[in-house]
Amino acid sequence: MYKNKKRKQLNIKIIVAISIVMVLLGLSLSVYLSRSNFLGEGLIKNVVMAIDKVVMYPFTALNTEKDVDQTESYLIQKNVNASLEQEIQELKDMLDLNSTLTEYTAVNATILSRNKNYWFNQIMIDKGSKDGIEKDMAVITKNGLVGKISRVYRNSSEIKLITSDDVNFKVSVAIQTGNGDSYAILNGYDADTECVTVTGVDKMSNVAKGDTIVTSGLGGMFPAGIYVGVVQDVQSDKYDLSKTLYIKTSQDFNNIHYVTVLKEKE
Repeated sequence: MYKNKKRKQLNIKIIVAISIVMVLLGLSLSVYLSRSNFLGEGLIKNVVMAIDKVVMYPFTALNTEKDVDQTESYLIQKNVNASLEQEIQELKDMLDLNSTLTEYTAVNATILSRNKNYWFNQIMIDKGSKDGIEKDMAVITKNGLVGKISRVYRNSSEIKLITSDDVNFKVSVAIQTGNGDSYAILNGYDADTECVTVTGVDKMSNVAKGDTIVTSGLGGMFPAGIYVGVVQDVQSDKYDLSKTLYIKTSQDFNNIHYVTVLKEKE
């Protein structure tokens, strides 16, 4: 049994070697024939094609066996197609978003990398200082606020996400209630509820589940009116001095491929 297995492996190696030689031979002949036509051109092309078919038969036969389970291959292809469709939709959404921005220049960027250890903290994009990117610029998608530029290099930049655990990262937000706007600070992320948190809400404010949260524009860091999310839950602190809001965003922070950086028009 061991000898048969070893012989089978040897046969595969021989087939692969022959395949490589024949492919190279085919390429050489193709180049030659493209430069010089002669009487036996068609004959040689036919011979090369016939040899290629004979050499490649074992591989094509393996892929067409009736007993081979194609389920795994189908699922892989299905997932690839779904991923491509999602990225295409993100690109369309980004173009639609650009047409609605009037006071800012939209700089579209592609995600370059994400550190697994800081998955919800930061991402790297392919735009930098040469594209006019500067620190603290707001970063958005069609689904709302994503974060801000935290570091800028010539050809790339880092984005600090609103889901970051950095206690120094704060965003002034407005809570759109039935009785007018209330103001508070977005700073934090609760992994258990998958919600960003808004703290320092006045205990007397009439905030309810379903209220919309947008950027306030106060402090000059972000433009006013950028969508953040909706109130999922309202909790009072243990001293009943203020409220903490849990905000459900529309952005899937696990799947971000493209973003838009907002740059003020000069």
